[in-house]
Amino acid sequence: MQLDTLIQSEDGSHTLLSEKFNTTYHSKFGAIDESMTIFIQAGYHYFDHTPKSQIKIFEMGFGTGLNPLLTLRESIIDSKKIIYTGIEAYPITKETVAQLNYIDILGKIFQKYLDEMHGKDVQSNIIDFNLTDNFTFNKLIGDIETMPLHGRYDLIYYDAFGPGTQPSLWEDEILEKMFKLLDHGGVLVTYCAKGSFKRALKKVGFHVENLPGPKGKREITRAIKK
Repeated sequence: MQLDTLIQSEDGSHTLLSEKFNTTYHSKFGAIDESMTIFIQAGYHYFDHTPKSQIKIFEMGFGTGLNPLLTLRESIIDSKKIIYTGIEAYPITKETVAQLNYIDILGKIFQKYLDEMHGKDVQSNIIDFNLTDNFTFNKLIGDIETMPLHGRYDLIYYDAFGPGTQPSLWEDEILEKMFKLLDHGGVLVTYCAKGSFKRALKKVGFHVENLPGPKGKREITRAIKK
């Protein structure tokens, strides 16, 4: 478990400064705004105009749990069935979770869901559990470079620490692993728009799109398995 420093971002929502990597989990310009722009709008809502009634999501970098919490909120609004798997190598403490102000912003109804997400530090051999009738959740604790991953997904939230912090997570070997996890037509979304990263995405077979980013970020990346 990591001891991280709580920071309030510009939109009022909390992020953390990682003690291990000396970098923040989210943008200082706005944690919720960043997650909504990159993962919800560019990722989750990419499937709005498809016949899919169910989306299987894999998140690389579970972190504070903000992305699955926002995804859960969207699934309650539009009644989509979500099967969500997150992986985290360095889970935060429950004491840190208790300090996060996401519930103050999103509503008290989400408190039990955030607690359950962080309370289930499960391994890959544990059966998924239902947060709601429409939201199935599992969290894997371990290193994506060594953990065997199974199944196919429609959407990947790629939210690892940046290339300058964890360079191996943005190179061909892991990106090929992500490509294989996706079904045909599946999508990977991330905040990173670095040229070398986008070239690596193309090399393993992705079609790459540049999209406008949130405040403080000119571009983000959406990669599609065509």
